[in-house]
Amino acid sequence: MGNIILFALMVGLASALVLTPFTRGEDKGWKMRSSFLIAVIVIVTIGTFAFYYVFNLDRNLSSLWPFAVLITFGGTFFAVGKERMVKGILFLATLLIGGYFMIAFLFNAGEKYESAKMAEKTEISTFDEKETPASVPPQFARNKMKKAFGQVPNTSYYELGNLQIQKVNGEYVYIAPVEFSGFFKWWNGDSTPGYFTVSATDSSANPKFMKSEMIYTPSSYFNKNLERHIRMQYPETIFYGDTQLEIDDEGKPYYIRTFGEFISARDGFDVKGVVVVDPASGKTESYALGDVPEFIDGAVSPEAVSLQNSYYGNYVHGYWNSVFGKTDVRLPSDEGTEAQVSPIFDENGDMYYFTDFTSPKEGVDSMLGYALTNSRTGKATFYTGNLEESYMDSEGALQIIEKKFIEKKWHGEMPIIYNFYGEASWLSGVLDSNGFLQNYFIVSAANPEISVYGNTPNDALKKYKTALQRGGGTVDGSSKAEEKQTSGTVLRVYKEKTGDYTVVSILLDNRQNYIISSETNPLAIYVKEGDQVNVRYMDTGETFLPVKELVIQGLE
Repeated sequence: MGNIILFALMVGLASALVLTPFTRGEDKGWKMRSSFLIAVIVIVTIGTFAFYYVFNLDRNLSSLWPFAVLITFGGTFFAVGKERMVKGILFLATLLIGGYFMIAFLFNAGEKYESAKMAEKTEISTFDEKETPASVPPQFARNKMKKAFGQVPNTSYYELGNLQIQKVNGEYVYIAPVEFSGFFKWWNGDSTPGYFTVSATDSSANPKFMKSEMIYTPSSYFNKNLERHIRMQYPETIFYGDTQLEIDDEGKPYYIRTFGEFISARDGFDVKGVVVVDPASGKTESYALGDVPEFIDGAVSPEAVSLQNSYYGNYVHGYWNSVFGKTDVRLPSDEGTEAQVSPIFDENGDMYYFTDFTSPKEGVDSMLGYALTNSRTGKATFYTGNLEESYMDSEGALQIIEKKFIEKKWHGEMPIIYNFYGEASWLSGVLDSNGFLQNYFIVSAANPEISVYGNTPNDALKKYKTALQRGGGTVDGSSKAEEKQTSGTVLRVYKEKTGDYTVVSILLDNRQNYIISSETNPLAIYVKEGDQVNVRYMDTGETFLPVKELVIQGLE
């Protein structure tokens, strides 16, 4: 609190010295000028304190530039003679500084692009079908938490806070704090009782309420308000994005907030680290991105990632190109679940923010690539996709889902692109009009006519593999499925014509089922019951195992 008082007092003194006309009038006016000086100091000090306290603005001198322009203009207006000339020069200086701050965005687009520049690759690695993607839509998880709100003591005092996904003890879970529902509830309650957690992979799991008293929260007031508390500890630090709740492996909650630096002239943002707050004691600590505690998954706020995506997509050739020519401009989509991005986890359990990019041309739903940004380091990779194919964007995938269930008025949420069996594919949860999860939908990004849905992500994946085979697509094994070989006698054969190719399903005498397309093995159409065959396949554990090579003995 002492810092903001001292800051406000300094602003008050400086303003009084500029506003007070020291050379105007006769000597008998000094008493009046002294009163004016004191009045300005008091009014400006109180006003500055109130403004910075209420709005939590950083207390850097650069934040005062609009105020400086007004004060120097007033000082020039009241002054006469040489004093007016001096204060006029001061006014022009502040006006030039203010003008620079206002138009800096026209000239620092190149710096913004460089700060957000991404490594480029063609495609993400193949998804391991033995895993379950964190695909429970946040809206559905939130609805389940609301229905379980009766577990909270003194329920009428509180409401559900913002949802955050995290990996805790090897499990992917959604976390949402219990927040105060108003000023008088905070006044009477003083602290919140805890938070909710629910699985992000199992849609049938029930939410659990975890007791953990929190005093410094986003919904508290005055000095117990979390953002104000952080600002008091770090008065000059630049923050970007909302505070988020994270819990360690013992279940203790912490609030975090991303900080960084302006690109130039109080414009733009470059992430540098995170502030961590114990909401029970108010103890704060800041960390550079390279030193963030292991339990924190979202050190880089989704708002900061969304901003970086905008820099990378828009400013490849500078600011003016982003407005007029738009050459090579790629617009990040707004279909994400958190500040236009969607958090996902890779096979190693590391969290990334996903965003797809589309054309600035209206009416075009073709994807121009997608980005994954590491939520702990801020490092991003841009994936171009197969340049020989045209991928539809997330909006196109959601439109397909809407048309598929148009009579039921169901809609998709949280579309994420995966590499399923070597095919770029959109996976999305499907919700009804009340926000309850109905199924999971998978559609090929390159071949929208290939789509399936199932009760669980893994159920949809099994159906999708068959659909790819029937659609003439190639099915590669998952990243961890073991490649095996076997031989035997064919007991049953089923052939289905799909387009230009035939999908062949066979049952061997080892009682295992196998599936292969004539696109990858043209001679498979000749297999018949009683044939002796050699099979090279992927052991995915499914009912129909995908075949990579089929050799019919005697047919070579």
